[in-house]
Amino acid sequence: MRIISGQWRSRPLVTAPGDGTRPTADRARETLFSMLTSRLGSFEGLTVLDLFAGSGALALEALSRGAAQAFLAERGNDARKAIHTNIAALKAPARLIAHDATALPPAPIPADVIFLDPPYGEELAPKALLSALKMGWIAPHSWISIETGKAEALELPGFSIETTRPVGKAALHLLRPAA
Repeated sequence: MRIISGQWRSRPLVTAPGDGTRPTADRARETLFSMLTSRLGSFEGLTVLDLFAGSGALALEALSRGAAQAFLAERGNDARKAIHTNIAALKAPARLIAHDATALPPAPIPADVIFLDPPYGEELAPKALLSALKMGWIAPHSWISIETGKAEALELPGFSIETTRPVGKAALHLLRPAA
């Protein structure tokens, strides 16, 4: 696994051993960042939140592309160690939140972009979004990315799905808070 683009392009990332996490494949990350860039213009100065962060690849990719700061929520010990290693190696302006993504602490600032890559089939995205909303992480202008298994349905009251794109065995969804 590596950073795809930006100031840290081609830098390797450490992942947790075993199959406790499922890193987002390079192809899916390329597609996701293309989808977001076409809507945002750039990541310059943005705040990102990475829920179910795993290795931190999504937040670190955003930072490499110019985001100002990132918050990464991960509860798994091995994954948190991998995230710490990756943040330190890149000297990234990122903070690890050692919380379950469905029970977040209050936000110091709302996120412009929120990444969710929960375990497939466990219906954790709605719980994580509700927690992020209640704790002030989601603003009216926020873009939210959710990766699911290709056949999974998303039912997210309070959010509108702007687009969905299949990528391999996954589907990438971009959402906005409903008006």
